[in-house]
Amino acid sequence: MDQIGTFGASPYTTRELQLFRDADDPVVAAALAPCAVIRVAAGQRVEDGLHARLYIVLSGTLEVAPDAHSGNEDNSVTRVLPGESVGEQAVLDDAVNLAAMTALEDCELLVIEPELVWQLIDRSNVLARNLLRLLSFRVRAANAQLKRRQKLGEFYRQLSLNDGLTGLYNRAWLNEMLPKLATRARQDGSPLSIIMIDLDHFKRFNDTHGHIAGDAALSSAAGVIRESLRPSDFAVRFGGEELMAVLPDTQTGLAEMVAERLAERLRTAMVFPDMRLPLPHITGSFGVASLAPGGDEHGLMAAADAALYRAKQAGRDRVSI
Repeated sequence: MDQIGTFGASPYTTRELQLFRDADDPVVAAALAPCAVIRVAAGQRVEDGLHARLYIVLSGTLEVAPDAHSGNEDNSVTRVLPGESVGEQAVLDDAVNLAAMTALEDCELLVIEPELVWQLIDRSNVLARNLLRLLSFRVRAANAQLKRRQKLGEFYRQLSLNDGLTGLYNRAWLNEMLPKLATRARQDGSPLSIIMIDLDHFKRFNDTHGHIAGDAALSSAAGVIRESLRPSDFAVRFGGEELMAVLPDTQTGLAEMVAERLAERLRTAMVFPDMRLPLPHITGSFGVASLAPGGDEHGLMAAADAALYRAKQAGRDRVSI
């Protein structure tokens, strides 16, 4: 990185510089004339030292990567083209520019010291307006990037709450949402029921027909549950072959009817036909429980688990409350 002359001795004019566009003031041109023009070879970094300076690219392309404390989590880089500038915020904040600036190709840069920047702002309303316009654009771009990042973060958060095989909500979702649903039910005095479902002899099904068929059976059972519930209900894969239906605003009697309907539909659900003969139907054991007065999600889960155990002890393929 070497100084090769001054702006006044270079072939460049202020009209080529975005910050000074329309600033046809000979005093401004005279003030810029003694400013250094440096050459940065391709691949070389601009060493800023401990000073905040304004750099304007006269030729070539500069790559600016955010510093580690910028809050830019996706580490995106910016390319600065001829006429564009970098370092304005550092000058205005009177802070060291920590961004990593690297020449993508041989570059010539105009270097303006911060004291001169402030003098030019005081002198030229056009420069002040151009600087405000540039900073406004960058703020808008940063806000747009933040919104995209928030949407992406929400997308991945939602993705983390769904089971990859069945598409149902997963246990992480249940751990987050069931306490909230139980709290709301207590506050509103409204009922809340759950149906815990265990696919019968699923390990034997897997051992006999293979894990691909087992996955198909799980997906089939999940589809039965998802398609049989109301839009206000929730279908969950609790873990392994255990599924669950969460039924807000549902009394025990109605929840038992829902479980009976699910059991019947599960008995007749086709897993998938293979090349020789269809796989056998699957069945499930169902435990139904409702939130007790003053109870919480832990008591509700324990009651449903106990009911499920009773259904298995009674011979499976049935509903117990």
